[in-house]
Amino acid sequence: MPDRPSAHRPFAGSPSAGRPSAGPPSAGPPSPGGPSPADARAHYAALPAPLVAATGIVLDGDGRVLVLTTSYKTDLELPGGTVEDTETPEEGLARELREELDLTVPVGRLLAVDSRPPGPLGRSLVAHVHLVGPLSPDEASALSFVDGEITAARWLPPREACAALPARVAPRLRAGLAALYAGSVAHLVDGVPQPGSAAGLDPSRRAELEHAGALDAASHRANRPKALTSASVLFTDPAGRAVLVRPAYGRPDRWNLPGGGIDSDLGETPRAAARREVREELGLDRAPGRLLAVNWAHKKGRPARVRFLYDGGVLDASALARVRLDPAELLDWRAVDRADLRALVKPSLRRQIEACLDARATGAGPLELHAGRVVPGD
Repeated sequence: MPDRPSAHRPFAGSPSAGRPSAGPPSAGPPSPGGPSPADARAHYAALPAPLVAATGIVLDGDGRVLVLTTSYKTDLELPGGTVEDTETPEEGLARELREELDLTVPVGRLLAVDSRPPGPLGRSLVAHVHLVGPLSPDEASALSFVDGEITAARWLPPREACAALPARVAPRLRAGLAALYAGSVAHLVDGVPQPGSAAGLDPSRRAELEHAGALDAASHRANRPKALTSASVLFTDPAGRAVLVRPAYGRPDRWNLPGGGIDSDLGETPRAAARREVREELGLDRAPGRLLAVNWAHKKGRPARVRFLYDGGVLDASALARVRLDPAELLDWRAVDRADLRALVKPSLRRQIEACLDARATGAGPLELHAGRVVPGD
């Protein structure tokens, strides 16, 4: 468990913790070139460093959180424990998952780091919070309590899990989930997200800090809400049907427009991204036409999504015959009548396609869209 001490690490009250820290202890005559590797290792092992813990936010396919009942605490816990000896936090968490739950899965990305001041044990604690999963149904059903420290496990919706966990643990889960949805990392001190934390800070608190001028430039950038940007291209065939592609990822019944994410960290522009994506996905190198619309979509707790939609023009029979799909990304393509869009694409994308078809036909635009709906100008 995250705050359970390990017998393999020295405590502040142990004899070794009282050694002076001015230099490595000597086991004999000093080496001509300085302390020996063994002396240096003994010195650093004796320093009263913080305890290091690794916690897992283990999710199932429905987004529920694994919460544990232990044999040695009355409070519920998240999986994990103290990092031992020379382990990294990732290795320590993987070991705890094997020992506690008979679960052997990769430890995912870092979601949060929480630093706690010294508690009853007299040691400060640094807790790393990692994503684990989502587990498959078979993995979730195969959990077993191997070493007896865990007596029960429950899958709870995130809000219920945060309410059920003790006050020292719930903030880590809350901030870790915020970081997961935001694609970022949360910085906590005693469970409180810090100014400049890229995730976990309450939006009202973030606005308060900004308006008070309390953030330096780097912290301001880290705190600001993020947006994911993409570029898509609307092609039609000679009959006026929209060309859609079926991705090799996600739901197999959901179709999309050709396009993808903008590599802004490489200096790529939306127009350049649209051309690159069409070349990679369809094997066609065609410069996009005019910008038909920009769509803004947002879900609470997640980055906004901005899509640039370009006119790709009409693909004649010769161009359609040259289409070559990237099998790593796309399974199929087809030309779809406007009336058939509803059955194939998400409602927001359907509205975007319909708005772009209208803008192309009338010469209107570029349009401002919110979730596919045209925003009237002033």
